[in-house]
Amino acid sequence: MTTDAPDPLRIDFHLLDRQIVDLDGYLVGKADDIELGVTDDGRPFVAALLVGHHALGTRIGGALGRWMTAVARRMHTTGDPKPLRIPYERIAEIGSAIRLDVRHELLDTPALELWLSDHVIGRIPGATDAGQ
Repeated sequence: MTTDAPDPLRIDFHLLDRQIVDLDGYLVGKADDIELGVTDDGRPFVAALLVGHHALGTRIGGALGRWMTAVARRMHTTGDPKPLRIPYERIAEIGSAIRLDVRHELLDTPALELWLSDHVIGRIPGATDAGQ
């Protein structure tokens, strides 16, 4: 039997590559990967959404994935880059976009955004006054 409805067990279909927006509709990023956990009785569950080039590169794999993770490491100035981790409990609604129940200011800033701010935006004359 075939149906047009998506399979409810297809985590990749329902979560991956969807835009993530905060409580106010501010774009946080895209769901690049999923972190799974296991309950005490052995059942898997979605623990968090992962956002960032490092997470996407790991998911894609191959030469392109290795290149993406290398770029993520290069742009991260301290230690090993970690993707932005959004706990599943912070998801308020899953539709065409994933809506969170928290404002983006309360989330960590992705490494690429920090790198661009320091190395590109910060070097533009007058950029430090742009927020005023």
